[in-house]
Amino acid sequence: MIEKLDGLPAGVVGFKASGKLSAADYRDVVLPALESAFKGGEVRFLIEMTDFEGMSGGALWQDLKVGVEHLRGWKRIALVTDIDWITHATHLFGWMTPGETKTFSLDQREEAIAWVAG
Repeated sequence: MIEKLDGLPAGVVGFKASGKLSAADYRDVVLPALESAFKGGEVRFLIEMTDFEGMSGGALWQDLKVGVEHLRGWKRIALVTDIDWITHATHLFGWMTPGETKTFSLDQREEAIAWVAG
């Protein structure tokens, strides 16, 4: 499940993800918000993950597709999580992600918001 976060600084799009993400999560929640943000210029993206059970094949495809379609539109991506394997994977493969990527623990959420908005 994924839900849009409210109350973030102007220019920051944020989501809270938990459980298993589906293609419908991307289609109905993520893509409309991102498409709107890309129209405004560079995207600053915050994703908070508390418990994560993976992604369906359709969700993974949507994720890859939006990244490639807007390759130059990504400015910063902040990942907020205490899930060790996600943090490690981001450190290993973050260089493949468009834009600048940084991970934060859940107790650093406010710092992540300030960084991604900067």
